[in-house]
Amino acid sequence: MSKTLTQIIELHPLAPRKPEFGEHCNGCGVCCASEPCPVAYLFLFQFKGRCRALLWQNDSARYLCGMVVSPDEYVRFIPKRFRERMGKYFASRIATKLGCDFDAELVDK
Repeated sequence: MSKTLTQIIELHPLAPRKPEFGEHCNGCGVCCASEPCPVAYLFLFQFKGRCRALLWQNDSARYLCGMVVSPDEYVRFIPKRFRERMGKYFASRIATKLGCDFDAELVDK
């Protein structure tokens, strides 16, 4: 018998629908609104809840990872001049180019 875990998350009303598992990431924000990733564990010391580095982008109507676009705003010891380099590093750690790896069934309310 398997357990069913129900979690309620709130997303921007213009956020794109979650892609199917393995499809290209579209910035829906579901994964980061559900739980923090390993980057958030190690660098933000956040172990549960909505990731505080989840950013809504009005211009593109999608979510972005703050640790990718402006890590120096979240981690004090990262100098601003290393923003791009560290952002690329964090992007590689969360596998942004590999596609959706959040396997969950979503129900609209």
